[in-house]
Amino acid sequence: MTGANESMSPAPEQDQKDEVYFETDGVIATVVLNRPEALNALNYAALVRLGEIVEDLKRRRDLRAVVFRGNGRAFSVGADLKERRALGEAEVRRNVLKIRDVFTAVARLPQPTIAVMHGYALGGGFELALACDFRFAAVGTVMGLTETSLAIIPGAGGTQRLPRLIGPMRAKELIFTARRITAQEAYDWGILTGVAEDPTAAARRLAEELAQNGPLAVAQAKFAVDRGLEVDLQTGLDIESKAYEVLIPTEDRVEALQAFAEKRKPNFTGR
Repeated sequence: MTGANESMSPAPEQDQKDEVYFETDGVIATVVLNRPEALNALNYAALVRLGEIVEDLKRRRDLRAVVFRGNGRAFSVGADLKERRALGEAEVRRNVLKIRDVFTAVARLPQPTIAVMHGYALGGGFELALACDFRFAAVGTVMGLTETSLAIIPGAGGTQRLPRLIGPMRAKELIFTARRITAQEAYDWGILTGVAEDPTAAARRLAEELAQNGPLAVAQAKFAVDRGLEVDLQTGLDIESKAYEVLIPTEDRVEALQAFAEKRKPNFTGR
């Protein structure tokens, strides 16, 4: 569980020449997939960099939402198949475990996460979006879990996260057929938060709305929802109670009550 006393260790923002980098604007971070020449295909080096960035971000108390986007013509087409062709079986296993673990770390970030998709979001690219709390897509975006067309299965959480999102029957339909769907279809099926001409702006508006609330409370609410989905109702209620307990001694809770009494906007500090 995200503790109220977790230390913050700010990390420098990455060079924009890196395969993955992040930038900050106030309390909102944006993680950028930066292999536009490869439609942001995820090679091993990109996965390592993404993992390092996520590890840094989870300690950043000053950041209250994280947006994921891709440079160029696509969000991400998933695994780098050119790299995969040159790998032996042991290296393939290494890559699959790495992408699974990195996307699990994305899913477990204490901050709310928002994927902004455009162009293509296929295979591992779509799985990265599924690991986020919210998903926006540009009109015309094409997405899908296409792995069975390559004689493999989604290995970065797709077989687990998609059924929890839209139910097993429709998830099986998409996974077994390797079908590509439009942004509007994804929205109609409950996969997307929204479809927009400018999904980056839509994501920014949501991030700013989320950032107005107590960051520790948002983190604990996220923890309670996500962990509660993995257990029975009574266990989930116990998780909720423990998440609430973490917030009782925090300065933010006292500040919220004081601000209410003084009829002003609270100044949350994440403590």
